[in-house]
Amino acid sequence: MISSILLAATANQVTTVSWSPKIAVVMIICNIIAIAIGKFTIQKQNVGPSLPSPEMFGGMSLGALLGTTSLGHVIGAGVILGLANVGVL
Repeated sequence: MISSILLAATANQVTTVSWSPKIAVVMIICNIIAIAIGKFTIQKQNVGPSLPSPEMFGGMSLGALLGTTSLGHVIGAGVILGLANVGVL
């Protein structure tokens, strides 16, 4: 039974693509979307050390920016894998 499950799991391989400017644009867009989501949902954005130019990121602190860009990279990785699997990238 376990071998049939492993066989079924290996039949669906994920298509990966090498780095290109298209992938960079997708990741940048996902990070901008995540920063926008964080701007409207984080209740205490200014807690912690501030950024050198906080106006660029909506007045968020370093912790808020790291959190939103981490979320942006997770979303971006999923979007890139999904678009590569569909064949767009």
